Amino acid sequence: MTAATATAAATITHPQFADLPNGTRLHYASAGRRGAPLMLFVHGFPEFWYEWEAQLAAFGGTHFAVAPDMRGYNLSSKPAAVDAYRPTQLVQDLEQFIAALGYDRAIVVAHDWGGAICWNLAIQHPERVERLVIINSPHPWVFANALLTDPAQQAASAYMNWLRQPGVEEVLAAEEFEKLEGFFHGMGQPVAEWFTPDVRALYHAAWNRPGEGGSHGLTGGINYYRASPLHPPAEGLAPLRIDQMPPEAFVVSMPTLVIWGEKDIALPATLLNGLDRFIPDLRIERIPDGTHWVVHEQPERVTALIRSFVE
Repeated sequence: MTAATATAAATITHPQFADLPNGTRLHYASAGRRGAPLMLFVHGFPEFWYEWEAQLAAFGGTHFAVAPDMRGYNLSSKPAAVDAYRPTQLVQDLEQFIAALGYDRAIVVAHDWGGAICWNLAIQHPERVERLVIINSPHPWVFANALLTDPAQQAASAYMNWLRQPGVEEVLAAEEFEKLEGFFHGMGQPVAEWFTPDVRALYHAAWNRPGEGGSHGLTGGINYYRASPLHPPAEGLAPLRIDQMPPEAFVVSMPTLVIWGEKDIALPATLLNGLDRFIPDLRIERIPDGTHWVVHEQPERVTALIRSFVE
C-alpha cells in the first residue's frame, strides 16, 4: 500500500522501491510527475529520505523530485558486511537508480555523506549529472588533503575514527539513541528546534529497523565510515595519500552550487578554499548562521538557493 503525504506544493508518495541490476533494493519517496526533469535528493548520516521532505514538496510542482533511502538506511537494502559500502558500490547504486527511474541524467542535490557519494558520481559519471548541488560536504580531494595536512581538520574529524570501532552502534543507540541524537544538537545541548517529537519518532523508527541477517539497524550507516578511505590519521590507520593523486582526476565538469552552513563544527568553511581549482563553473553560497543541519534549520532558504540555481 502506498501512503501519500499531502503538502501545499506537491504530494509526497512513499513507499516505492527500485530493484537495481547490482542486487540493491532502494526505497524512495517522490513528488511530481514521472517524465518531468529529474531532481535527485541524496541524504547523509544518520538520516533517510525524510531529510528532503520540504524540498520534495517544493520541487514536485516543476520536477520529478525523488529522495531515496541510501543503501544501509531505513527501508533500503541493509547488508551487514563492511565491504558492501565501498565508494564504488555507493556510486553505482545512484547511477543505476537514475536509470531505473527511466532517466539518463538528473539534477543532483546532496548533503553530508550523500554529498561525498555525489561528488564521486559527478566526477566518474558526468553524463549522469546535469547540475550538482552540494550542502556541507567537502570535495574529496580538498577533504583528503585537509585530513592529511591540517591538524585542525584532523581534530574536527576525529569522530570518524571513533565511529569505525566495533560495537559503536550499541553506544549510539543506548538510552533511546541519546548519543546519536547528540549529532543533531550537540551533547548536553538543548534539542534542536526542528527535531520535534513527531520528527524524532520518524528517525527512531528508521534507526530501529534491523539490517540483513539481524544486524543492528545502525550498522549500514556506520559502515560508510568503516569502508571509507577518508579518515584522519591514527595508530595503525594511515590516511589516504591524496597528494600522490593527480588533482585533474577530481575535476567536476557540470555547473555546481555549494551551500555551506558556516557554523558546522566538523566541516568548517575552510574546506571551501581552493574549490575553484576543481570546478570551473562554481557558485558558493555561505549561510553564516547555519550549522551542518542547515537543510532542517532553514528549509525555505535552502530551497530558494537551489531553485535560483536550477531554474
